[in-house]
Amino acid sequence: MTIDIKRARDFVYSTGTLWEKALFAYLFQQGSIEHLHQCLLCYKNPDGGWGHGIEHDLQAPDSNTTALEYTLSVLMRDTGMPLGKLLDGTPQWLEAHRNADGSLKNPDSIFEYPIAPWWAEWRGQPAPDSIVGNLTKAGYVTPSLAKSTRQWVQENLTLEKIKANEWLFMAYHGFDYFMNVEDFPQVEVYRQAVIDNIIALARQAPEKQYFTLFQFVTTPDSLIARALPDVITRNLDYLASTQREDGGWSDEHDMKHWQPYFTTVVLLALRRFGRW
Repeated sequence: MTIDIKRARDFVYSTGTLWEKALFAYLFQQGSIEHLHQCLLCYKNPDGGWGHGIEHDLQAPDSNTTALEYTLSVLMRDTGMPLGKLLDGTPQWLEAHRNADGSLKNPDSIFEYPIAPWWAEWRGQPAPDSIVGNLTKAGYVTPSLAKSTRQWVQENLTLEKIKANEWLFMAYHGFDYFMNVEDFPQVEVYRQAVIDNIIALARQAPEKQYFTLFQFVTTPDSLIARALPDVITRNLDYLASTQREDGGWSDEHDMKHWQPYFTTVVLLALRRFGRW
């Protein structure tokens, strides 16, 4: 099965945002990391937070935690791109937007712009686990954020909740936090629970969720990849065979505004595992 890179590029360039095009160029066309950083900084506000619809389902320009969580997922987990000074000032913004229990709060202005119903219901992203885990990985976490999030996680991201997770995508909460922090009681127990949950869900995942595994498995020699050689092969075979005529790949929910980025990270997974 041959991957058509040009068709994939044309799909991203005809449907993606400027930063999504710059990301594709950086990953696959020796594009400039400086240009990519410039594009991403258009979504960063003077207060250090992120907004402006970089997360397509919440379009408010004001800084919000949903935009920050997605930005960190792109930077830290999905692509591992160099950060430069993109996160300067961001931890300080986050420190100012916490509730007493360590959960996160958002401005009411997020409801004045297009917003997906799930974000409207949750009032944006209240959970600090993924954000603070990725800030820890980047070396940007502050002692205050580390402490308040550790307390929140102990109350809200319990072993029972990790083991009860039934949607592979949602494993990112535990994965982004526990795989990146060290100062947590019995952290190895929590890491193993996250890994076990991902492995179990990956074995039974429907085809539309096959890509999700590669958000947690970025190299063939990772612990999860070694535990799932048959699943890895099955998922890669599926992804390699499902490029559409327009060059793109369909995301789990068939939401077209997510497909330029989805196409890019599918290609990245296929390359990481030697499929093109």
